[in-house]
Formats: sequence, structure tokens, C-alpha cells
Amino acid sequence: MKRLGKVSHYAKPGFLILRTEWVPSLNETVVDKSLTLVGTVKDVFGPVKRPYVAVKPRVRDPEKYVGALLYTDFRRKVKPGHAKGNRSKRPFRGGKRRPAPGRRG
Repeated sequence: MKRLGKVSHYAKPGFLILRTEWVPSLNETVVDKSLTLVGTVKDVFGPVKRPYVAVKPRVRDPEKYVGALLYTDFRRKVKPGHAKGNRSKRPFRGGKRRPAPGRRG
């Protein structure tokens, strides 16, 4: 667990914005002091020495985290291909396949 920074504000598009001393990797898991999952790192922007980090929250009330310290948790790393809604690699199951559409025109 590594300290990420203090949340400065909750942005309108739905991100928690915080300032940090180092650059985290994208899609890294973010937790609070009690190891509750808060969200994931979605963007890093600003100056190189003290960048800003945009965290996409996964909690019901993200505004209560304004002013709180957040941390990254390397143990909760999301494995590639296991994201929610990733069904593109699922094999076709049962039934007949629909025929390809005919030519138009």
C-alpha cells in the first residue's frame, strides 16, 4: 500500500481529483485508510513533479472522500480481461447462427 494523496475536490464528470508526489499507473486500484475500495486511477495530468490524478469512484457517495487521504493497493490489481462487461472473448453457445445480411442496392 502506497500513499497516493489527498482528495482536493469532486469534479463534475464524476472523478475524484487529487495531487500526488509520484506517477501511478493507469487502472491501479485506489483504497482509503480502512482498505475499502474507492475506485481506479483513470488519468494522470499536470506537472511532472506534482501531477494530478483522476480517480473514477466505485462508491455510492464519492463526495464524502473530499479531504481524505487515499492509497494505492497493489494486492488488488485487476487482471487484464477480467473487467466487468468484457464478453468479447466468450465463445458462441448453442442455437443456429444468423445468416449474413444480403447485399443492398
